[in-house]
Amino acid sequence: MISYAARRARLMTQMQAKGGGVAIIATAPEVHRNSDVEYPYRHDSSFYYLSGFGEPEAVIVLVAGKNPQSILFCREKNTEREIWEGFRHGPDGARVAFGFDAAFPIDALDAILPKLLADQPALFYALGSHAALDAQVQRWLAKVRTQSRAGIAAPSTAHDISGLLNEMRLTKDDTEIAIMRRAAEVSGVAHARAMAMARPGLREYEIDAELLHEFRRHGSDFPAYTSIVATGANACVLHYRAGAAILQADDLVLIDAGCELDGYASDITRTFPASGRFSPAQARLYELVLAAQAAAIAEIRPGQRFMDGHDAAVRVLSQGMLDTGLLDANKVGKLDDVITNGDYRQFYMHRTGHWIGMDVHDVGDYREVGEAPTAGGEKPWRILRPGMTLTVEPGIYVRPSAGVPEQYWNIGIRIEDDVLVTANGADVMSLAAPKTIADIEAAMRGG
Repeated sequence: MISYAARRARLMTQMQAKGGGVAIIATAPEVHRNSDVEYPYRHDSSFYYLSGFGEPEAVIVLVAGKNPQSILFCREKNTEREIWEGFRHGPDGARVAFGFDAAFPIDALDAILPKLLADQPALFYALGSHAALDAQVQRWLAKVRTQSRAGIAAPSTAHDISGLLNEMRLTKDDTEIAIMRRAAEVSGVAHARAMAMARPGLREYEIDAELLHEFRRHGSDFPAYTSIVATGANACVLHYRAGAAILQADDLVLIDAGCELDGYASDITRTFPASGRFSPAQARLYELVLAAQAAAIAEIRPGQRFMDGHDAAVRVLSQGMLDTGLLDANKVGKLDDVITNGDYRQFYMHRTGHWIGMDVHDVGDYREVGEAPTAGGEKPWRILRPGMTLTVEPGIYVRPSAGVPEQYWNIGIRIEDDVLVTANGADVMSLAAPKTIADIEAAMRGG
């Protein structure tokens, strides 16, 4: 069970360590799709992290001082609007349900916030994240400043609240990990379903529909991101969306898809043959990417740096590019030359992973906070610690090009898993998605 009140208290303790003040955290606005239609509503992740409150038009205010206070501003109860839009907690109901010290109607913000900001030492706010709220905050501060002759002062210091929140969200607790593990399991089952249903003649969007069916059937409200279902040459387009292309018998199909469950994302990529069996060339490159992923996962443990896994994957992939002839050693030299000169980027141009959590590309610095820069002037990469969650997703993408063996043309392969850093190393949470050649071919046979 998540204690949102405990999270708010922890954040206020960190604010007090900086001298105290007032924090303002708003949820996401509703967004119109067209005419009278809105996009399905999705809360702001940091707001939800502190509240568990999923309604739009809401703001959290935290007062960190001698008498810490957490306050929610939200929509009032409105039985007529509830007929059209569904249940609303209202301020009184939300205060009780989500453990706030006080709650007020959202329309009371302009009247109450200048009073809360008066004589506070600092404002904690993510300037630039909400344009309309930015303007309101400026008005509130201006109103407080007009009272200076009465001895009332506006906050003299501003802190970006995102920095504190991002650090809190970077390390997951047991409840968050359990949710993420379940999200990864649901997504893994969806990938297995897609493999079992895929066959030459289907269109990419038909495979996408199988994924969405499985996500929703297990309680997911949304995909965590727009699913990628790419057949043949489309798999060499990194951010391709599921389109109308028809699966051909000699194609590989790349699916990058994950569900969101209870506010937490999963992110899994698998690549499989439309025919149900890998060709020798496809298998050769697939095993190369699989070996690169294994090398990267082996580097995930407490004390290692975030980029250690990427470096390990690049080394395996680069050697494989030389071994398969994708790179001509007579032109690019030996392994260390390929890495130093970046020749591998012709076929592998992205990083091997990212943080994952409430956002699919989750918050948190990738460079170590508070550690001195290296001789080159850059901060060292982040040290991995238990409770951090990240993806591991090496790939290889071969576009037709002079000097590249034709048997590999239009092969795009990526293998991605969601990984938890534990005290003992790496815990791969997404193993429900078949990954070895034998398991994939068995899944496609219905095994």
